[in-house]
Amino acid sequence: MGMMSWLVEQQIQESMRNGEFRDLPGHGKPLELEDLSGVPEELRMSFKIMKNSGLVPEEISLRAECVTLEGLLAACHNGEGTETSESKALRAKLSLKRLRLQELLRERGLDSNPAFMQYSVQIHEQMIKEEE
Repeated sequence: MGMMSWLVEQQIQESMRNGEFRDLPGHGKPLELEDLSGVPEELRMSFKIMKNSGLVPEEISLRAECVTLEGLLAACHNGEGTETSESKALRAKLSLKRLRLQELLRERGLDSNPAFMQYSVQIHEQMIKEEE
């Protein structure tokens, strides 16, 4: 252990003895670790910073909205095969969101980037898991 690590560890131990960590948010609760395995390693830090700041790229929020609308459409589906006015409205809204997403990806040159497309599939799968 380097000298700096040792000094930091000593300071942490002293702070613990003085009770300086008792009133921290989440004290006594388990850590909530995020699964960032679907995020490329070089993007994880920027992703965390943006997420913690409440900033989400528009394509991510559009994908989340599409997943939500898909779920609502599935819930509206009746066994008779007829479409209700609600499901028609949801389908139209979903179509507009998908078009905006395609336009956005094309503008940013991401529609043909294989790395982004692989990453986007993982994001979509994660959103579906969170919706369930």
